[in-house]
Amino acid sequence: WGVHLEGQWRRTNLGLAWQQLLLRPGVNYQLSKKVALTAGYGFVDTFRYGDFPAREKFPEHRIFEQATITQRIGRLDFQNRLRLEQRNILGFAERYENRFRYMLRTSIPLPFDGGKRYYVGLYNEIFYNFGKNVAFNVFDQNRAYVALGRELGRQTRIEAGFMEQTIQQRNGRVFEHNHTLQIAIFSKLPFGK
Repeated sequence: WGVHLEGQWRRTNLGLAWQQLLLRPGVNYQLSKKVALTAGYGFVDTFRYGDFPAREKFPEHRIFEQATITQRIGRLDFQNRLRLEQRNILGFAERYENRFRYMLRTSIPLPFDGGKRYYVGLYNEIFYNFGKNVAFNVFDQNRAYVALGRELGRQTRIEAGFMEQTIQQRNGRVFEHNHTLQIAIFSKLPFGK
């Protein structure tokens, strides 16, 4: 068992404008050496950004469940993360939505320090909406990400990187491409065997 702690600060327009603030605590359970289960809560504060911004800044409360499956290919470890989210989106257009996310991620150790502390993080994540409040944008978005990361200990790491975000607007006709600078802190604190 362990505690999942995550915070992300996302900026757009070359870092000049806010995009999102995300706080995501949860509880981890290591089912096996390769499978971890997590459940938790997410608070997301979304600002007006992009070519087609929301009418106003809005908060969101999420409950999530996820499974992370790790596998080793050659010298690289890969994570396959499957996540379900129950989203309560507040603000001008209050609504409830469900979303499924799949992420494939790897980290490449950097050789200048023996691969012990610094790495390049890479991932791609695809999002699908489902439920009665979803009409035209079943495909929600795709995120491609690259970052420089540093391990701060066995359980905590920090990353600074770039995310290319492709979003399908709720009308299903407009696709938006956002360029995001992101700083993220991830921690898994164990509290039992």
